[in-house]
Amino acid sequence: MNAYDIKAQVRSIPGYPKDGIIFRDITTLLADARGFRTVIDQLVQPFAGRRIDKVAGIEARGFILGGAVAHQLSVGFVPVRKKGKLPWTTVGEDYALEYGTDRVEVHADAIAPGEQVLLIDDLIATGGTAVAAIKLVEKLGGVVMAASFVIDLPELGGRALVEQRGVPTVALIAFDGH
Repeated sequence: MNAYDIKAQVRSIPGYPKDGIIFRDITTLLADARGFRTVIDQLVQPFAGRRIDKVAGIEARGFILGGAVAHQLSVGFVPVRKKGKLPWTTVGEDYALEYGTDRVEVHADAIAPGEQVLLIDDLIATGGTAVAAIKLVEKLGGVVMAASFVIDLPELGGRALVEQRGVPTVALIAFDGH
């Protein structure tokens, strides 16, 4: 079987959400059965046989990917949500945006002290959300043993920020630019 070209299945949308940005849309990749399976297999493979207690997926596409990865690894799933979306007691972490701040939250009992957590999202750009999610896991006493993304935008430096926190990082593909 020929190697599957993940990058070719990602739709690039110039000018979204604003001028100067190229949005990397994975919905086309997810809609393709072979592409979805390939991505999940490649996100799981580096961690097969390693101790992982939970997968934490960052809203929203990280829910799709993280849920499938957690299923394949036979571990629990923790949704990392935007502020105000979870129905029970939460722990939150603010992070900087271009203008202002935002916040991500998890349930206060989502991760037990000492649990090994794999962080999953579709894309790493500036790293603000990923670093906030790492801090959330650490607040609860968990350890982020790795972070995995389908897409890296290396020019924005997010992967480097995650790795500076001592978290090994995997990205399946990279795109130049924003």
